[in-house]
Amino acid sequence: MKWFIIAENQRGLLVKDGRLVRVLEPGRHFYWLWNSSRMQLDIVAATGACHSPLVDGIEKRHPELAEANFEIVAPAVGEVAIVRIDGRVSLIVRGGDVARVWKVLDEVTVQAIDVEAEPTLAKRLLAEVKQATVFGRPIPAPVEIVSVGQAQSAIVLFDSALHETVGAGEHGYWQVGRKVTSMAFDTRPVPMEVTAQEILTKDRVSVRITLTSFLQVTGVEQAALSTPDYEGHVYKLIQFAVREAVAGRTLDELLNDRVKVDGEIVAHVRKEVGEIGVRVTELGIKDVILPGEMRELINRVVEAEKVAQANLIRRREETAATRSLLNTAKLMADNPVLMRLKELEALERVTEKIGHIDVRTGSNEGLEVLTNRLVKIADRD
Repeated sequence: MKWFIIAENQRGLLVKDGRLVRVLEPGRHFYWLWNSSRMQLDIVAATGACHSPLVDGIEKRHPELAEANFEIVAPAVGEVAIVRIDGRVSLIVRGGDVARVWKVLDEVTVQAIDVEAEPTLAKRLLAEVKQATVFGRPIPAPVEIVSVGQAQSAIVLFDSALHETVGAGEHGYWQVGRKVTSMAFDTRPVPMEVTAQEILTKDRVSVRITLTSFLQVTGVEQAALSTPDYEGHVYKLIQFAVREAVAGRTLDELLNDRVKVDGEIVAHVRKEVGEIGVRVTELGIKDVILPGEMRELINRVVEAEKVAQANLIRRREETAATRSLLNTAKLMADNPVLMRLKELEALERVTEKIGHIDVRTGSNEGLEVLTNRLVKIADRD
């Protein structure tokens, strides 16, 4: 005889000759074990799903035991069953699988969902599934979560076929009988650098041109499905547009009319880009790189132009100064008082550089005679 003690949160599966014969309640039990190979007892936890192979098919072989102890969860194909224990999601069963959940200690409820008719998880159910744990570990769930950032949009594909377009946030989809994938796109204008390419101008000068453009996704579905790579598509269009705009102009026209060249490139790209869900918001020439000898030649031309402009400005200033001096002379000739004031100004400037002046009055020569001798302006004739 052997004694067995079963705890409150346990149950005993009594097996005889390989067949389940009884489910033992908590307490102290004893049995005569005449032959240990014929009689055995398996003590298991009586909460959650029972994974013992002894209960496989119990609903058919022992329907009374199954009814008293287990909730049999067997969703049909195309469905999933959400098992809640005491109101919390504890198990998700796919269609075609069977789970046997103990109900002797806990309140067990089952929610069946048709994943074909309802492929999207509601926000509340998605939060429950994400937080669901068993013994501190997340439960495995056939759910694909699509996370879309701020200022983004995403397309959701079922088996590579478009299902829907979603905005920012988290979205959950049942991945049962299908493969769920997604593609996210930033809907803000983003910069794209077009690297330097060599182009021959109309006057046979080789130049390298770098451009900066800004792209904005306006139609997520078109951008994802109309072309394999919308950025590469627009990049090539910009390169073709630049060649057309530059090849028909001379170097001087290119350098002097950048705004018009930018406008032609933008117009060409917007016309050719078509309906791929992308808009070119801004586009312009960033750098025009010339060969070394051509750059030196243009620098000399610019230097010569600046020197000529400086000489012209200097001559204009000299002419203006001479004209002003002539006008002053005419005024002094017609006005003796003004002449005298100018003489005194000249005397003041001279005396600033002289340390000492000795004026003798004994010989009838005073300050008046001194000023007349120091400053002498010829008569008008």
